[in-house]
Order: sequence, then structure tokens, then C-alpha cells
Amino acid sequence: ETPRSDKISSEPPLAGMLRGRTSLLVLLTTSATGLRLQLRGLVGRTSTRMAMASTHELVLDEFALRQFNDRDPGYTGTKVSFDEAEFEAKINEAYDAGGKALVDGYAPFCKHIFVPNFAGVKASTLPITPENEHLLRSSYEARTEQELPVLSRYFPLAAVGEPPECKYLDIILYSREQIAKEAADMDRAAPDTTAPWGIISVKAQDVDYELPMQPITMMRNALGRDQGGSGVELVREKYDESVAFWSGNAPIKV
Repeated sequence: ETPRSDKISSEPPLAGMLRGRTSLLVLLTTSATGLRLQLRGLVGRTSTRMAMASTHELVLDEFALRQFNDRDPGYTGTKVSFDEAEFEAKINEAYDAGGKALVDGYAPFCKHIFVPNFAGVKASTLPITPENEHLLRSSYEARTEQELPVLSRYFPLAAVGEPPECKYLDIILYSREQIAKEAADMDRAAPDTTAPWGIISVKAQDVDYELPMQPITMMRNALGRDQGGSGVELVREKYDESVAFWSGNAPIKV
């Protein structure tokens, strides 16, 4: 009698091959179907989110996104640890609740909306005192690769310690036309949106009105859009106000 382990199957070889191929085909078909369902769900969620965002009049611009969730580790200004889509939605809620009123900025294309700090954002500036002035540092910095580097003065975070949360957020807006002009002059693609206003910066502060931009930023703006500025002419009165404020204050650099 032939041992059990040596018995030869009575099934024809061709039938076994067909059964194996059928099983493989079923497995591949099932996997492909599952993948299609996953992709369909992903596309659906993405499309829904984009559709919701497209209804906003104030949308986060790429220039402001570098402030969020450590997208740009080298960024040294106000940092926001908050979901970008939820942040944009809350700003638009405040905008709608306030009757869509905006505060004029330094140029016709610039506006502001001031909101209480709902995102736990830390203060980004400190008053300069005799006790901390020795901690001040300086360096040449540019906010993007295309910008002209300028001399900046700041407090290192490691030297001054963790700051408290600020009271307000200054949401700085640029018109869609201005954003498109600056993108063209810097050889960047313009954002694919028709929203009338782009959120280009979020500033942490303790007052609900505009603080002066730094003097060196005013100078860079006056140089033109091809150097990373806005092309707005320097106004001496505004420049003097900026000097007065920033002579006694400095940003905190992470």
C-alpha cells in the first residue's frame, strides 16, 4: 500500500491550475474594489472640503500657511498650532458676525480683521527693558527665497522663556488682485481661487488695532514687488511711528 504522504491526487493537473488562477483573480478583484472604494471616499472628502472652503470670502494664502503647525521650521514669527481649515472657518464666522466689516490697512489692497485669540497663540513680541536688552540678537533674514534679506533684531525664545498667550489676533488680508500681482512679479503661480481676500499673515498682539510694521519691512515694501515687497511708497509719518514703537519692542524668535 502506498503511504499517505506519497499518494498522487486523482484531480487532473489542468483543473488544479484553473482553481489556483481563479482564487488569485478573486483576490485581486477584491483588493482592487476595496482600493477603489477607499479612493472614492478620499476624493469625496477632499472635494467636500474644497467646496466648503471655496465659499469663504477670506481664505488662507500660501504665505500665511508657513505659520501653521510647523510647516516651515525656519519661520520665526507668530506660530499657530491649529487646524488650517477650522481656523479659516472661524475667521469667516467672525467676519460674517461683524457685518463683513474690515479695517483699512497701510494701502487700499490691505485690510485687517481683529479677533480674540481662540487658537492659543503665544505672544510674539516683548518690550525692551534694561533687564533684557542684553539678550537682543540680530541677523539678516528673508521670509522667502525670493525676498531681499534685511537686518532684523529679536529676542531668542530660549533666552526669554515661553511667552504667555496673546489677547488678540490681527488677521492681515490682501486683495486677490494684489496677491496675483506679487505672484507674477516673483515668478510664482497665483493661487487657484476667486475669493476676494487672502489671509497673508496672522499677528499675535494684546490690542485690537493695528501695530506698526517694522521699519525695515516698510523699506522693503518700497523697493518693489520683485524684491518681496508690495510696491507701496514709504510714508515718512508712518515710518516715524514704526521707529517709535519698535525702538522699545522686539519680536521673539523661536
